[in-house]
Amino acid sequence: MTRSVYVTSIDRGDGRQVVELGVMELLTRQVDRVGVFRPLRHDGPDRLFELLRARYRLSQDAATVYGMDYEEASALQAERGTDELVSRLVDRFHEVARAYEVVLVLGTDYAATQLPDELALNARLANEFGARLIPVVGGKGQSAESVRAEARNAFRAYEGLGCDVLALVVNRVAAEDREVIAERLAARLPVPCYVLPDEPALSAPTVAQITHALGGSVVLGDDAGLSRDALDFVFGGATLPNFLAALTPGALVVTPGDRSDLVIGALAAHSTGTPPIAGVLLTLDERPPEAILTLASRIAPGTPVVSVHGNSFPTAGELFALEGKMTAATPRKAEIAIGLFERHVETADLLARLSVVRSGRVTPMMFEHELLEQARADRRRVVLPEGAEERVLRAAEVLIRRDVCDLTLLGDVEAIRKKAADLGVDLGDAQLIDPQTSELRDAFAEKYARLRAHKGVTVELAYDVVSDVNYFGTLMVEEGLADGMVSGSVHSTAATIRPAFEIIKTKPEASIVSSVFFMCLADKVLVYGDCAVNPDPDAEQLADIAAQSAATAARFGVEPRIAMLSYSTGTSGSGADVDKVREATGLVRASHPELRIEGPIQYDAAVEPSVAATKLPGSEVAGQATVLIFPDLNTGNNTYKAVQRSAGAVAVGPVLQGLRKPVNDLSRGALVSDIVNTVAITAIQAQAQVPAQSPAQAEESIV
Repeated sequence: MTRSVYVTSIDRGDGRQVVELGVMELLTRQVDRVGVFRPLRHDGPDRLFELLRARYRLSQDAATVYGMDYEEASALQAERGTDELVSRLVDRFHEVARAYEVVLVLGTDYAATQLPDELALNARLANEFGARLIPVVGGKGQSAESVRAEARNAFRAYEGLGCDVLALVVNRVAAEDREVIAERLAARLPVPCYVLPDEPALSAPTVAQITHALGGSVVLGDDAGLSRDALDFVFGGATLPNFLAALTPGALVVTPGDRSDLVIGALAAHSTGTPPIAGVLLTLDERPPEAILTLASRIAPGTPVVSVHGNSFPTAGELFALEGKMTAATPRKAEIAIGLFERHVETADLLARLSVVRSGRVTPMMFEHELLEQARADRRRVVLPEGAEERVLRAAEVLIRRDVCDLTLLGDVEAIRKKAADLGVDLGDAQLIDPQTSELRDAFAEKYARLRAHKGVTVELAYDVVSDVNYFGTLMVEEGLADGMVSGSVHSTAATIRPAFEIIKTKPEASIVSSVFFMCLADKVLVYGDCAVNPDPDAEQLADIAAQSAATAARFGVEPRIAMLSYSTGTSGSGADVDKVREATGLVRASHPELRIEGPIQYDAAVEPSVAATKLPGSEVAGQATVLIFPDLNTGNNTYKAVQRSAGAVAVGPVLQGLRKPVNDLSRGALVSDIVNTVAITAIQAQAQVPAQSPAQAEESIV
């Protein structure tokens, strides 16, 4: 069993943080407690560890992460030799290893370390730690043959020093050389070699990082604008027509502060998306007049305009020397990095080679990882009606970068593109449809009119109804143009699910539509139902909710053990409310004898073994329930919110169940991560159905 993984390199500039982040992602899918150890460090903040701590909710004390700083290590090695240095670092490593199931070791960085033969030191430390090694080789600016030779030499060097080389990663190669390098290395090396192309967005500094590095001041712009990546630099000095022709997507415009024409021209180009820019950097400590700045803020609100003291020439020198860094303050870069790693690394194979024993506990992060993996395994198309909403756009980028599913976004197409440009969001190959102008609108109106003819709906009325994004998205699902729909970040629950009730309707075996929340506690996942849809279900409906919830739990890897909750356990109480739960329990036992169910039962007896031993000894559900069914919406909704806030649980949902095709609702306070999880759940729900048509097939069927 692997107890530690050592990620190292052979030189600077290899973008190794992508691999370190990717390996951490893999480890946290399998293991509850992952530690981090950096044998040697520079003074100042450790950006990568802070990112790992924030992203993976690490509780590790930062003081335990580091062996010693480079200056101390260099002096110790010079005075007492390498053996003493290694001995002390081994002792500090084992202090971490004793506290964690697996340790990710971050090798030295070859940056002004004053250590002789740094590669040999990394090799020895890996051997002494008993760690499996992943060397990273940088390929930026090198020919394919040079990269291949360097990768082979790196493998031989570490293998020759006795290292257990798990795999080798070549990073930042030219995209056009990636496949050739991968093929040739696969034939030459006895371990897997993964080749990652250079990703400009990772090395591009954000506007905020540039502002900080140059000591600039923000004249205009918001946090979203400042987080944009500067993918290029365009220096303004030409006439406006020539200047506009030189603009490139994601460029930071650098111009003297007195060139108001270029400032307004660049922002006007951005506002039309031709092309979207990162922002404007004003030199010479000059600023346009207030009237120009007011106009600029209205033309492209949120787009950053930053002022610096120097003139354009020295500023250019500083800009070209800057390189973007992944930090806790740049979560988008982390998503890009993980997406890059997952697209080009055979993660299942690498995980198998790691031989990490999966934890018995299921943490919230492990559950979320499993959702993405399960959705990715059989890609489906999900339609997002709220296409211009910021959180939806940011979630869409994560889903696209990580290949979770295909997406269709609804809304004014130009408005979606402009909002994405303002946010610096890359929508990749997402399909964009405006219901108002879509060729589908006529066909959808006829379909809806037929479905609602009994309510007096005419084609003319239906034509207006189906222009609503939620109705349009629901009809896409019904007609097989999408596999599922997620909405609700800016719409009410009723606006989201009413179209589903009217158009998609319930499964033949379901009497009602209900919902569950996946409550991700520190060490397990529980399923709560129904906490969002049915106010006061009767016994038959409660039995249906229990059966649906058990099926949903099993679909997502939670073994169903059902507790029918009440204020009374067993036969200790009576009354209408208790009798309803008792009757519902009997109905489930009769219709689904294969399910394990207990009820009526109190919450503490359902989840706490010591209480269960007293109240219901011998029960196969009491004390270990995983599916908890509440008697009414009031109880369920308040309980899930109390557990979410008081126990720090991650609540994923509500997940609707009972519909023929999946439609799910978001809370209007949903975070980006909530939207990502809900879309993944929707895609998984859809995997039991026939896949939707591709956009090309859909267009063909319309014609």
